[in-house]
Amino acid sequence: MAEQRYFIELAFDGTKYHGWQTQPNAVSVQEMLNKALSTLLRQPVETTGCGRTDTGVHAKQLYAHFTPQSPEGEVEAIFSSPFRGLGGLNALLPYDIAAKKIIPVHADAHARFDATSRSYEYHIHFQKDPFKTNYSWLLKDKPDINMMNAAAAIIMEYTDFSCFSKSNTQVFTNNCKITRAEWVETEDGMVFHITADRFLRNMVRAIVGTLMMVGKNEISPEGIRQIIESKNRSNAGTSVPACGLYLTKIEYPYPL
Repeated sequence: MAEQRYFIELAFDGTKYHGWQTQPNAVSVQEMLNKALSTLLRQPVETTGCGRTDTGVHAKQLYAHFTPQSPEGEVEAIFSSPFRGLGGLNALLPYDIAAKKIIPVHADAHARFDATSRSYEYHIHFQKDPFKTNYSWLLKDKPDINMMNAAAAIIMEYTDFSCFSKSNTQVFTNNCKITRAEWVETEDGMVFHITADRFLRNMVRAIVGTLMMVGKNEISPEGIRQIIESKNRSNAGTSVPACGLYLTKIEYPYPL
């Protein structure tokens, strides 16, 4: 009989962490989660995330999976109790990481490979606000949202986004299918919404930086075609600060 696998839904403030993924000599969200689960279940636990976030990036929703080792009945008893399971895990996690759900799934369910879409938001504000420090990017001058949305629509016509990818990443393809790329005005700023089947490292922050060039009239919306078709990262805009970026939604072909 296959051992029971679980998905865990998380939200976190990424300000103090060097991204999601465990790494030497730096504190990560995954490291904190693995430690808390290992303590709760009294056995070593290694999680696999739906993707990776960079230093300072936040997540309103991130899924990870893990498969506890036996005894299965004891683990099931812990997770069936909201106080021992979810409550116990949150008591062990730092204040800036929250476990929202623990979900039993089929034995070969995979948080990363099964995900069909991922959504991000990038937040910008224009008036100094101490409560937005580390959670939004402060800009002095308001860019042209209509021009940026015209350029965002052009981006959706393409699939090869080599120009927006960090160099020397270990991926087999730079192709992604973007299904939403849109700026929306808010009461005190604007938010960029983007959804795709997958993202390259640093891709969203590079796209936002390039759209800023359009919004500041440094290039035309059509000028973004030349950047994408060049497949050269040096032709795209500077990556914007991590503080405004949020992973917001992960979708799967099965209910969670």
